[in-house]
Amino acid sequence: MPNFYPIMVAFAILMLLLLVCLVDAIPMTLDGPFPPLTVSLDDSGFRGNAVDLPDTDPRVRRRVNGFEPEQISVSLSSLADSVWISWITGESQIGEDIKPLDPNSVASVVRYGSLRHTLSHEATGYSLVYNQLYPFQGLQNYTSGIIHHVRLTGLEPGEQYYYKCGDPSIPAMSAVHAFKTMPISSPQSYPNRIAIVGDLGLTYNTTSTIDHMSSNEPDLIVLVGDVTYANLYLTNGTGSDCYSCSFPQTLIHETYQPRWDYWGRFMEPVVSTIPLMVVEGNHEIEEQAEHKTFLSYSSRFAFPSVESGSFSTFYYSFNAGGIHFIMLGAYISYYKQGEQYKWLERDLASVDRTVTPWLIATWHPPWYSTYKAHYREAECMRVEMEELLYLYGVDVVFNGHVHAYERSNRVYNFSLDSCAPLHIMIGDGGNREKMAIKHADDPGECPDPLTTPDEYMGGFCAFNFTTGPAAGKFCWDRQPDFSAYRESSFGHGILEVKNETHALWTWHRNQDTYNSAGDQIYIVRQPDKCPVRTNPALKSKSPRHLLRDI
Repeated sequence: MPNFYPIMVAFAILMLLLLVCLVDAIPMTLDGPFPPLTVSLDDSGFRGNAVDLPDTDPRVRRRVNGFEPEQISVSLSSLADSVWISWITGESQIGEDIKPLDPNSVASVVRYGSLRHTLSHEATGYSLVYNQLYPFQGLQNYTSGIIHHVRLTGLEPGEQYYYKCGDPSIPAMSAVHAFKTMPISSPQSYPNRIAIVGDLGLTYNTTSTIDHMSSNEPDLIVLVGDVTYANLYLTNGTGSDCYSCSFPQTLIHETYQPRWDYWGRFMEPVVSTIPLMVVEGNHEIEEQAEHKTFLSYSSRFAFPSVESGSFSTFYYSFNAGGIHFIMLGAYISYYKQGEQYKWLERDLASVDRTVTPWLIATWHPPWYSTYKAHYREAECMRVEMEELLYLYGVDVVFNGHVHAYERSNRVYNFSLDSCAPLHIMIGDGGNREKMAIKHADDPGECPDPLTTPDEYMGGFCAFNFTTGPAAGKFCWDRQPDFSAYRESSFGHGILEVKNETHALWTWHRNQDTYNSAGDQIYIVRQPDKCPVRTNPALKSKSPRHLLRDI
């Protein structure tokens, strides 16, 4: 008989060499800064069908009876030993004559355990109802179903749990669902995959994004703002791609709150199993009577606000294994004298990088985007907060808002800096407003500076550049050096932290096959080269300023 052993050994060596070559083919941030790259795609081939799912789509219809739970979701607490379970019971109402449900009429109970058929633990929580009311005759008011939030505690990190929720006394309990807790926080312990997505909406593009993302089997989903785009609708359900274009004379910016219920039903199969963490975007403002804002966002999701010491739904932090996430609010005060900034200082000072080496920050509008849409809109926030995040060594920043994908080189104060964060803009989840296409550096596309400040926060900080290649100008005349890769396509990203110094970032376009990458890079930390501030009382500049590589 022939001896196949040498052939098998040779084949194994060949496969190993091929794997090494494939790994080597993926660039690392250490190889940068990279020359700016713009990927152009055919307009008709990549936009897809940016049309909202109609209310007749079976994926958004109410499928439960009475007070049975629906829109079930899981979100994380600040540490791995607890999670939040949220759901809605009862029907929402919209019209001129609405009567809010009594939140105390239905109990908030979760039964859970490590075995599907033995849910031996029980936890109770709280419930609420919110209203979206308008002070003008003819507009339809809205009142939600009963929203329940229950925190489960004493869980084992990295373990699968089964649960059902509802009110067992009615009885009205859900089917059994499952979730997995985050791994324990340590330099050797990380979730396998974290999905990052922004500006999601509820279009046919959204369905492609969610299908594609689900195929990558993430352990956690981070949504960087702009959830449902319910505020592209009037209260009578009439919608548009552009609210201000189609409804320029409305007395108040209306919103059609049933879109939130549609979104919750569509997302339930995913987020009832995979934890979802959300930060607010501008489409969540939803002003109503008495100038109340963000009521749906703050009511429908559970946040680890108390656990992380913020006591606010707009900014909070949590750990996912050896990663510390900071979620920041761009539409409330971010000034140094404000509560958010003071909380951020305390939170950053409390991070132990020997336990959670990776530090990731997210908020909605990007500081570093080269697209004409929303160009330098969040400049005041950058001026206030960038130095603090830099001194504490934030590794990666994720943003949305601009409906395209862009990855920066490591950048601080618009200058290349090998110790600065990588900024990744991923506001391309699939919303109805379609893609951002034009760049501020394209000929004739530089916006008027007076049109750039965020109209909600106000303030003007985006002056002409004073140094560098764009000195004396408001826009660059070419793709800026800090912009490494940009492309107008719908999609999502997957972050895989491998160890305390290396993480693989992959951006997936919707139009590509499920296992292919549109953009991919290893993000490499250099803690020895880039020391970080550990004492909030330090007054002098960090040693990182001495290491700046401009």
